[in-house]
Amino acid sequence: MSRMTVDDTALHYDDLGSPDGMPVVLIHGHPFNRTLWAPQVRALVAAGHRVVTPDLRGYGESDVTPGKVFLSDFADDVAALLDHLGIERAVVGGVSMGGQIAMEFCRRHAGRVRALVLSDTSAPAETDEGKAYRNRLADRLLAEGMAGYADEVIGKMLASYNVDALPDVAAHVLGMMRATDPRGAAAALRGRAERPDYRDTLATVAVPTLIVVGADDVFTPVSEAEAIAGLVPHAALSVVDGAGHLPGAEQPERFNTVLLDFLRTAEPADTAPPTTSSPLPDQLA
Repeated sequence: MSRMTVDDTALHYDDLGSPDGMPVVLIHGHPFNRTLWAPQVRALVAAGHRVVTPDLRGYGESDVTPGKVFLSDFADDVAALLDHLGIERAVVGGVSMGGQIAMEFCRRHAGRVRALVLSDTSAPAETDEGKAYRNRLADRLLAEGMAGYADEVIGKMLASYNVDALPDVAAHVLGMMRATDPRGAAAALRGRAERPDYRDTLATVAVPTLIVVGADDVFTPVSEAEAIAGLVPHAALSVVDGAGHLPGAEQPERFNTVLLDFLRTAEPADTAPPTTSSPLPDQLA
C-alpha cells in the first residue's frame, strides 16, 4: 500500500503488477474500499497488467473530507494519482458509484482513457426523490454510524441468495461497509446526490467499452446496463449470472473471464503482455 497527498488529503492506493503492463485503474463503489477488487487484481496481475486501486477520499485508509465530495472531486483525485504514477492513459473501470466516477473521469479527462469498464452503475442524473433519500441517509449515517445500514443493505449489495451461499464474500462486504467512516460516506452521498447526467458523455465515448452487470442486481438492474450499452458506440455488454450488485466479488471467475477477454481487445496488437509481476500484498493473497 502506498500513499500520496492531494490538497492536504492523504490518499492510499495499491499499484501492483509489471510497470510495463497495460495500466488498469479500478474504482470501488460506496461504501467500500480498494480491497473490493482483490479477485480482479490477482487475475489482472497474473495476466501481466499493471493494476492501480485507490481508496477514494473518505473510504478505506484515505483521509476524510467532511461535508460534501462531488464525483468530480473523486475523478480529479484519480487523475492526480495517474500523474503521480507517471501514467498518461489507462483503462478506467468502476462499480456502482465507482462507475459514475469513471464516467465523470471520461467527461473531464477523456484523453486519458484507454478503455472503459462500467459495472453495475447508472448514467442519468439523480432524481429529486433520490436526492432527498441520499441526503437523509447521509444524516442517518452521521447520527447512527454504518452498522445498521450495512446490515440492511447486504441482501441488495449481494444477490440475496449469496448472503448465505457465499459467507466469506458477505463477511468481506459487511466488513468494508462497517469500517467506512460515516463522515466520508455522508460526504460522498451528498455530492453524488448532485451528479450530472452522463448520457451525453457516454454517446461521445470512442474507446473500447465493457458494461458488466449482475443478473440479479436490484440497485442498478440489467435494464440500466442495457441503456448504457445503447448509448456507447460499439460497447460490449455482459450479464453475470448468479450475482447481484457486486458481480466481481460474487462471481469473480466469471467476471474476470469477461474482463480479461475484453482487455485483450484493448491491448495493442504488437504488444504482448509482460510475464513478470510484483508480489501481491497480504490482503490480496
